[in-house]
Amino acid sequence: MDFSRPSFSPWRWLTLVASLLTCGICQASGQIFISPDSLLGVEKYRTILTLENVPEDVLEYSWYRGKDNSTENMIFSYKPPNTRHPGPLYSGRENVTRAGSLVVRMSAVNDTGFYTVEVDTNNGTQRATGWLQIVKLRSNPGISVNTSALVEGMDPVVAKCLTNSSNISWYVNFVPTSSSNRMTISPDGKTLIIHRVSRYDRTLQCAIEDVPEILQKSELIQLTVAYGPDYVSLWTQPYFFAGVLTADIGSNVQLECNCFSKPESRYYWIHNGSLLSIPEKTMTLPSLSWEQMGSYRCVVENPETQLTFYRDVTIQPPRPPLPTVNRELYIPGPLVIFLILLTSLGGAFVCQVLVCNLFQFCSRGKTCHKCPWQTN
Repeated sequence: MDFSRPSFSPWRWLTLVASLLTCGICQASGQIFISPDSLLGVEKYRTILTLENVPEDVLEYSWYRGKDNSTENMIFSYKPPNTRHPGPLYSGRENVTRAGSLVVRMSAVNDTGFYTVEVDTNNGTQRATGWLQIVKLRSNPGISVNTSALVEGMDPVVAKCLTNSSNISWYVNFVPTSSSNRMTISPDGKTLIIHRVSRYDRTLQCAIEDVPEILQKSELIQLTVAYGPDYVSLWTQPYFFAGVLTADIGSNVQLECNCFSKPESRYYWIHNGSLLSIPEKTMTLPSLSWEQMGSYRCVVENPETQLTFYRDVTIQPPRPPLPTVNRELYIPGPLVIFLILLTSLGGAFVCQVLVCNLFQFCSRGKTCHKCPWQTN
């Protein structure tokens, strides 16, 4: 059979053929027949020739290879409830179920042909014949990608499913996927494009389903997506606050940079503008000296994404204590006497002004008396 044309559906074609072959078998009501859907099998899979319209009073089921029920063509017979007899054409792969269906394990292409079942009942014998077609699956699809090493948010990946099948599905991280804003599947289903890969895009795989419920998958493509650094954190001992680490001379100081990145970031340390020969994320100053005071910068760089980030910290000694301030107020004796006299005179003057104004208010309409300091 030609499975190479994308528009060809072998399963539908074989179903139509099986239906035509069995159409003359089940014309009468109450007549047993072999289900058309069961007359199609796949190589290396189990095939079940399902018997339909079976009466209740069955005495024996007998299955034959070919169109007649000759003894030399018998495959298997079954007498309910437990009597089973293999026939001359029994290959060791056949069996009959309690419902009378014939089961063929590990079906082979040469199992293709006519099969006849004979059902003995108290009311007589019924026969049915059907053509079983065993198809051979095409080989599993291949898969190719333009590249498997990518940068997150920048690079696209183009995957192609290498098959002539027209029933193709795609899997990203083992999950079925379809076209979206982030990815596109071509109209023929053979090409998947992820426009900007994410760090969570780890695997790609395509599959074909020429026969219902039989999924043939390609090999698994592993993607390597570079990302980061996302964020740089700085840990110190002693702890720092607002970018400043306070430490005594001779004390132990530790600085450690951390970030999320793939592949692992490169680390650089800069002290007061000079590059240090410490290509690690951790730097230790076991006995802090004056020369080691100042600003430090941790630089992280991802060579794949070409992104660079840094964090700064300044190491300085503790501040000296502030001088003690004497808050007691001393006033010399003569100045005290002068302030007392000034206060007394000022109070007397204020009182005189108040009394005079009161007197003028009470003497309205009478002879006006002026206060001593009034001239007119």
